[in-house]
This record gives sequence, structure tokens and C-alpha cells, in this order.
Amino acid sequence: MRLIVNKPLSDIKLFKKQLLTWSQQFREITFLDSNDYPQEYATYDCVLAVDAFTSLKTDYHNAFEDLKQYQQTTQDWLFGYLSYDLKNDTEDLKSANFDGVDFPDLYFYQPKKLFLIKGDAVEMQYLHFCDDELEDDFLEITNTPLWSSLDERSLDIKQRISKDDYLKKAKVLLEKIHHGQVYEANFCMEFYAENVQISPLETYLKLNEISKPPFSVFFKNHKQYLLSASPERYLKKVGEQIISQPIKGTAKRFEDPEEDERSKAELASNPKERAENIMITDLVRNDLSHTAQRGSVQVKALCEIKTFLQVHQMISTVTSIIDSKHSVIDVIRNSFPMGSMTGAPKISAMNIIEELEETKRGLYSGAVGYFSPTGDFDFNVVIRSILYNQEKEYVSFSVGSAITAMSIAENEYEECLLKAKAMRQVLE
Repeated sequence: MRLIVNKPLSDIKLFKKQLLTWSQQFREITFLDSNDYPQEYATYDCVLAVDAFTSLKTDYHNAFEDLKQYQQTTQDWLFGYLSYDLKNDTEDLKSANFDGVDFPDLYFYQPKKLFLIKGDAVEMQYLHFCDDELEDDFLEITNTPLWSSLDERSLDIKQRISKDDYLKKAKVLLEKIHHGQVYEANFCMEFYAENVQISPLETYLKLNEISKPPFSVFFKNHKQYLLSASPERYLKKVGEQIISQPIKGTAKRFEDPEEDERSKAELASNPKERAENIMITDLVRNDLSHTAQRGSVQVKALCEIKTFLQVHQMISTVTSIIDSKHSVIDVIRNSFPMGSMTGAPKISAMNIIEELEETKRGLYSGAVGYFSPTGDFDFNVVIRSILYNQEKEYVSFSVGSAITAMSIAENEYEECLLKAKAMRQVLE
């Protein structure tokens, strides 16, 4: 089905930049970069998939069943995304809030050309009808001049929910928690700019440079773009093993090493942050149990502290072994959306989120990734991300924090601003 050719690389970083610049000519692009972040469960260092041969685009109605049929029929590499609003396919939920970005609920495509970078080599996989272009493409990529910075404009970023409104809504949420309707809810707000044009590639390069996260994405579907600096893995499948790595718990970075270490230590011992993380870890354990072999769900790491360029984060790792009676799509369907972006109990939290938030989440807090021909997959959580609809000239990014019984609304608001910092810096 595909011609596979391996090429040694003398300068990986240069090749990755040339590859991303070269890719801009295509209508569909998925560029996934681990930024050499040390992680136990990495399969590739960087992946690029371009130019759709076939594709699936749909709203949430019957979306997981459509994806299952598409994945089982093609049995090839598929790249794309699951938007948060696919929750409406699996539960009696709705998404009635304002949507300025207006992306399809689900989009996947089968790329004609694929590049898998690992170590000091790239594996190129081309569908047979275009494999005569492989050698010419490789030569063209290695001769591609690097992107030069042109875009110096700054955007007027607006906030969808004012500070006063945020504090009022957080108070309502705390009352619901105290009444026992929910233990924890991830409450988010949107920042946006209208009637604007940005350079998607340049914006992504700036965002990636100041964050260098392990689940970075440049995604393009014609005139719709996702520019993501996500630090979080949603779900990965390798053989029979399923891996989920929820993030809950955030602390500031400081230039002074002692102060930075203190911030990290305070995060590790903070009872509120630990409670947040443990609640979601428990939720993820429950989600995975629906498709797991009996007794196979394990917490491999609980409340580990990982450091990124912008923040310290608390991350747990939950694994399971898939029961053979379930399809790969069943695992996603039964655990989507990621618990770290909803709260617990999940359905109650999603109902309350819909009531209090003012924007439809869409791709934000959804997932981007791929399926391999063998049915393995890897997906991030779409956070720390900029969404851009070129046609509508609309730019959006959202941030949120988990509200629990111990939350102080003012502190949660400050956490949202901390998470928004990198995106604001890039756009303003």
C-alpha cells in the first residue's frame, strides 16, 4: 500500500524546520513534535502527514461509529482530531454556546505522504500512486530555505468572560460543589480577536519556541488551523496497552533557581492540587476499566511533577490492557473527553460547564493525533493552543482551571491568566 524508504539525517533540527516549511503548500497538514522532551512512552520524535487521499468530516451525530468504519475500512495511517463536543454523541448532552471558530466536530484524513522521524533518521511512507515523487520531495525539503520572520502585527485580544463575571460564575460553581452536584469541574473561558489575519506558521513557531512541549501540533485543514503547545497526552495505544496521562495541578516558573525549586516543591505537597489530580486519576481509571481486561488497570505514576518552560505541572499515568472484544475506537469513545478537562463525576461536570461557560469549546479540550495501520494510536489534549479560522478571520484560545471545594475563586482566575500567558505573548 505504501513505499517505505529510510533516510539518514545529519541535522535533525534543521530537517524538522525545513519539513514544516515545505509542508505549507498542502491543503492538509499534521505536524506533531515532541521537542525532544524526555518521556517514557514516545514512539516517534516528530511526525508529518500531508495531503489527504481520503477523509472523514462530520458533526457529532454517530461520529464514533463513522470513525470506526473509516478506520477499519482504510487500515492505513489516519490523522485528525476529535472535538470536545463529541461528548454529545455518547451522552445526552448539548453544546449551545457561541462558536466563533466553527470547525467540524470530527475530522480525519488518510495522508498521501508521511514522514516519521526517530533518532537520526526519517522514514518516508508514500502511497503507491505518488511514490515516484519521494526522491524529488526529499531533495526539495533538504534544499528548502527556513521560514523568515515577517509578521510583526499585534492583535487586540478580548476576554469573553470579565474578571467580575468569572468570580460570580466560580461562586455559583462552588455552591453546586457544596450541594454535592459535582466534586470538581474544569471551568474555562475564551480569549479571542475578530477581523484579523495571522501567519499560522509563524505563530506556531513562536508559540513552540517559548513552550517546547512534548505534544506540540501544527494542524491545517484548508483554512482552519490549530497551533498547539500541549503538554498533555490524552490516550495512547501500543499493542494491547493503553496509556493515559492526565494533568491536574499547575505552578509558576521563576528565573531564580531557588524560588523555582520552592514553587515546584509547594506544588508537589499542595493538598488541593493533589486532591484535584487524584480525583481525575480515579476518573480515568474508571473510564479505562470499561474496555480493559479484568484487573489490568494500574496507576503507574501518581502526582509526578514535570517541568516545562512556562509552568510546573502535576501528572499521573494510568495504564490498562485492552480486552479483545473491544475495538480501538471503543477505548476512545468510553474515555472521551479527557477527564482533566471535564471534572468529576464527568456527566454532571459537563452539564454544569455548558451552563456556566459562554463559548462552545469545539476543538479546545478535544484531542489531535493519529491511528497507525495496526490500530495503535496516540492523541494529545488540546490545551495551550491557538485556533484560527482564516476564512472567518477569527482567532481564539481558551484556558481553564479545576474548581474544587477548596478553591479560592481569585486564585483560580490567576491560574487561568498564567496559562494564557504564552498565547498572549505570541499574539500580542
